[in-house]
Amino acid sequence: MKLIIQIPCYNEAETLRIALDDLPKQIDGIDEIEYLIINDGSKDNTVEVAKEWGVNYVVNFKQNRGLAKGFMAGIDACLRNGADIIVNTDADDQYCGEDIETIVRPIINGESDIVIGARPIDETADFSPIKKKLQHFGSWVVQKASGTDIPDAPSGFRAYSREAAMQLNVTNAYTYTLETIVQAGRNRIPMTSVPIRTNRELRPSRLFSSMTGYIKKSMITILRSYVMYKPLTSFMIIGTVPFVAGLILGIRFLVFMAMHNAMGHVQSLILASTLLMLGFITWLMGIMADTIASNRKILEDVQKHVRNTDYEISRLNDKE
Repeated sequence: MKLIIQIPCYNEAETLRIALDDLPKQIDGIDEIEYLIINDGSKDNTVEVAKEWGVNYVVNFKQNRGLAKGFMAGIDACLRNGADIIVNTDADDQYCGEDIETIVRPIINGESDIVIGARPIDETADFSPIKKKLQHFGSWVVQKASGTDIPDAPSGFRAYSREAAMQLNVTNAYTYTLETIVQAGRNRIPMTSVPIRTNRELRPSRLFSSMTGYIKKSMITILRSYVMYKPLTSFMIIGTVPFVAGLILGIRFLVFMAMHNAMGHVQSLILASTLLMLGFITWLMGIMADTIASNRKILEDVQKHVRNTDYEISRLNDKE
């Protein structure tokens, strides 16, 4: 069984060696461990540091494309190189390398296909009180959107089995952490969480420049992911609001008409008709979106087949 540990990097020359030195060299149940970095358009000597350390693979972007794109490029590269398990960790040594064995163990034992490391948020000194509350709130929102019980949704320390990795498909350009949980939950991929440790912060986070920006982007990502994977439910809920309002106004007009007092309420009839039409059109959009989502599922199955073919080819090449 081969484990590939991937690390997205953007100008990480100062901390990358520390993170690499912390990674495990052997794990019970794993026959082979390899290392991969995704160079997301770094301007420093991140790649040189990685090669000097001895990483097995380097995925290069000529310019910065963001964490989500880098994550998916790493997943594809790991699958092409025959990974049975893929672990994603950070280049700033935020996560304890020894805990990689903890997050891969449920996959080795056949208990889960995705394992997410849950940080001790309330005990982390580098998190401000407001950030701790927001982390808990964001995770709660993701739990409701995905139908899962993952306590630390923004955690980037996670492990994927080959089967789960082949089904991943991130569409937003911001971060993979939230969307992949919603996707896995809606696709019923076995997923669990295990407690992990964290190291002291070596540098500030580069994922967001302000707390407001982080909240805004996270909420948009969660909402977009939910609508993408549950379009019919989403549009039905949205369309129900104007339809019910129009229905109430329409009934109100009929009551006035029955009382022979409808002459002064024609505007209500026009508004009611408009709202009813708006609600009905929104429902039709939901049906169309649900049809598109079915096509998306077919495309995901095709993507999984292509990735599986790449994996089988890599296995044949290894045997030769």
